[in-house]
Amino acid sequence: MERDLGENAIQCLRRLEAYDFDGMRAMFTRAATVWHNDGKGEQTIDEKVGQLKPLAGAFDALRFEVTRQFRKGNEVLQQQVLHLTRADRSRSEVHATVYFRFEGGLIDRMEECVCSVPAGGRPA
Repeated sequence: MERDLGENAIQCLRRLEAYDFDGMRAMFTRAATVWHNDGKGEQTIDEKVGQLKPLAGAFDALRFEVTRQFRKGNEVLQQQVLHLTRADRSRSEVHATVYFRFEGGLIDRMEECVCSVPAGGRPA
């Protein structure tokens, strides 16, 4: 039985938590694209994975908390909080809304809109 697309979106995050970048990449189509609200436009999934790899050395722990998720057809939209902990035990959070579009069970498009805040603080 094929896994629910909402579960696939969450599994992608779990692989990132484990710094399993190859496993995460395998969940995307070859031509997958990523858009981010940083004003830099679109990037390939390989560029995005390259951007994420430094997280492994920068943080002792990262954990995703999915707060809401909506599914329709081949699309998933979710709100999530990424909890980050550094070696000095300082913490921060990244609040995000992420859109996933799937083709053949793989992620073909991801769009992220994020806002970083100190843990327990308010968005800037």
